[in-house]
Amino acid sequence: MQAFFIGQTYIDVTFLTDRLPTGDEKHVASAYAVSFGGNAVTAAFCCAKLSVAPALLTTVADDWLGRMFLEMAAKYRIAIHARNVMTSSLSFIMPKDGQRAIVRCRDDDYLNPFPVLDLSGCRALHVDGHQPDAAIFYARRARAANILTSLDGGGLRSNTHELLAFIDVAVVAERLCEQMSLSPSEMLEYLKSRGCRVGGVTLGERGLLWYDGTGAVRSTAALAVPAERILDTSGAGDVFHGAYIYSYLTDPSRTWDEHFQLARAAAAYKIQRLGNEAGLPALADIDAVRRELDDAD
Repeated sequence: MQAFFIGQTYIDVTFLTDRLPTGDEKHVASAYAVSFGGNAVTAAFCCAKLSVAPALLTTVADDWLGRMFLEMAAKYRIAIHARNVMTSSLSFIMPKDGQRAIVRCRDDDYLNPFPVLDLSGCRALHVDGHQPDAAIFYARRARAANILTSLDGGGLRSNTHELLAFIDVAVVAERLCEQMSLSPSEMLEYLKSRGCRVGGVTLGERGLLWYDGTGAVRSTAALAVPAERILDTSGAGDVFHGAYIYSYLTDPSRTWDEHFQLARAAAAYKIQRLGNEAGLPALADIDAVRRELDDAD
């Protein structure tokens, strides 16, 4: 494997509607999409779409949704290492006006220990904090083997503080700042104190606040996608992570500014499509977004 991702599988049901029914009422959505979901899972699919098919340690149930997920992974040539659960997890997502409401149904009662895999040849590990025992185990091993370690810090988890000690690249959501009562600038200082070589806070339409190995703090603006073309922001951060992992794997000599520039274009592509699978960009899609929107900056 060149890259290894650890996360929690969801099946996402994303739908567009002008309102939700209440009481004894029915309403028809104007559009919907059914796709894989989950932070590190979607990042892994993005990396695969961009031509580096990773290994993925994730939850899988022996039900029809679990079998559907395995078919999705096979289509993208992703090697699945299953952590068994009884029931597949579901997300119901309603995007509207650049935001999204989400209801999650999750089974993270693991039926078996995580598998211990050989990381020979692996060059990047990406975790999102799910499966905390596996995440810390593999982050330790990857650090010892000089494998790049990356964290999607979407929210505060039981092992976040401990895990960060083994993370090279930590890109966290503004939500984590709120949960820890830190400003984005204070969060960057916290990430530095935990030893992260590269750290960032994603700020949605306000872009990315980040630092690299020099310690200097930078601000990278989000690409200005016209408001009328923003369809579904859910999964954009996951695509961002998957894209910078791909960029690092294909050319580690690039600067982190270059990795993040590619990733922001991938995220800009995603928010214009409904559902995670439709929002996975190919390289040609990223190039097209950059030609259009980079030139508009």
